[in-house]
Amino acid sequence: MRKVTYRIVPHDGGFAYTLDGVFSEPYPAKAEAVAAARRAAFEQQWPDAHAVSISWEDEDGVWHDEASRGDDRPVTAVDES
Repeated sequence: MRKVTYRIVPHDGGFAYTLDGVFSEPYPAKAEAVAAARRAAFEQQWPDAHAVSISWEDEDGVWHDEASRGDDRPVTAVDES
């Protein structure tokens, strides 16, 4: 099973969470970025009995659309350091 770790980092004058080189929107306070990363991590762990559509942007700015089986959720964590 894949492990996904969101990291909290300074970004655009505030804080953001990042994963695989992609940044969230900036938040004015670190606590807000942590809360947003925890929500994203929690949502990735929801088990689904059916496939869902996923859209994501790669490091080159290209958007991709995929279908998730629903039974392949990663283990998630948030690194606040």
